[in-house]
Amino acid sequence: MSRAFSSGVDLKDALREQDYIADDEFAVVVHLATALGRPLLLEGPAGVGKTELAKSLAAVGGRKLVRLQCYEGLDDNRALYEWDYAKQLLHVQMLRDRISDQVSEFDSVAEASKFLADQDFGLYSENFLSVRPLLEAILSPEPVVLLVDEVDRTEESMEALLLEILAEQQITIPEVGTFVARSQPWVILTSNDTRELSPALKRRCLHYHLGYPTSEREREIVTARAPEVDQATASEVVELARILRDLPLRKSPSISEVIDASRAATVLAASGLGASSDAKVRDILLAALLKYSSDVTLAQERFDGKVLEPTLGSSDAPVERATVASRPANTTTAVFRGTGGRDSNQQGVRGGSGLRSSR
Repeated sequence: MSRAFSSGVDLKDALREQDYIADDEFAVVVHLATALGRPLLLEGPAGVGKTELAKSLAAVGGRKLVRLQCYEGLDDNRALYEWDYAKQLLHVQMLRDRISDQVSEFDSVAEASKFLADQDFGLYSENFLSVRPLLEAILSPEPVVLLVDEVDRTEESMEALLLEILAEQQITIPEVGTFVARSQPWVILTSNDTRELSPALKRRCLHYHLGYPTSEREREIVTARAPEVDQATASEVVELARILRDLPLRKSPSISEVIDASRAATVLAASGLGASSDAKVRDILLAALLKYSSDVTLAQERFDGKVLEPTLGSSDAPVERATVASRPANTTTAVFRGTGGRDSNQQGVRGGSGLRSSR
C-alpha cells in the first residue's frame, strides 16, 4: 500500500529503516518532491547514492520501482513504446479470409480500396503496444517510483520525450491518443555531470546536487553497509579517500568504492598485513579506490612527498575533470541545493549522500 510522509524527518527515518542514510536537508527536498508531485533531478558524481535513493524510496513508499536506464542511442522505441508487429501480423492473418470475402463483392479495385481504407482493423490500439518503462509508469494500476537513471548519457532529443511525462504526467501516442497516469508517479532523474541538461528539463524538476558526504557521515555509511568493519578501519579508509579526492584525478573514489576498500582493509588486517595506514596496505587499497593507472601513479607520488603541481601547458599533466554540477547555475530551487562536490569536501559537505546497507 502506498505511503505518504508528513515531513522530511518522517521520510528520513523511513529511509534509515531501509539502511539509506540521508541528511536533514536532503530528506526535506525529497519530501517536497513527493508532496508536490514534482520530479526530482539529482546531479553529482557517480556512486554517491542517487540511484539507491529511488530504490529505497520505492521500498518505504510501498511503490513499484520502474527504471529506465539511459545510454547513448536510446530512442522512443526503448523508452516509451513500440508496436508488437508479430501480434499485428497474426491479427491480419486471422482477418484475411473474412476480408477477402467482403472485398470480392466489389466490381473495381478503387471501390475495394476505399472500403478497406474506411475500416478500422484495430491494429493500432493499446492491445498491440509493447510497453516500455515510461509508458509502463503511466499505465501502472499501482503507484510507482519512476527512475530515469543517468539521463545525461542520452542525446538532447531524448530529453524532449521526457517533457510531457515530467510536466503533465501523461504520454501521447499519435495513433491511439493520450494516456494519463493512473496514479501520480514519484519521478527521480539522475545525472553524473557528463553534460549540461536542457533548461526545459530542469525547469520541470526540483534540483539537488548530491555530493560526497562529510567524513563523519561517510564513516557512518561504511559501518552501516559493512558491519564487519570497525570504526578505526573505517576512519582510516575514509581519510584516505578524502586525501585522494583532493587530488586532480580522472575519477575520484565513490562511496561504494570506499566501502569495498574498507572491507578489503578488514580482510588484510585479519591476514596480518597490518593497518590500512601502513604504506604497503595503503598501496593495495588503491586498487579498490582508483580505476586508472595514471591516478594510482599520481596518488603514490602524493604519498611519497613529490611535488604535484604540473607546469602549465604540459600534455602529460593530470587535469581534474570539470563537471557541470560542480558549477551549478542559479535556479528557483537553488535554496534546496546542497553544497556537495569535490572542491567543497573539506568545508563540511551538506549534500545528503547515502547508501543502502546490507543487513
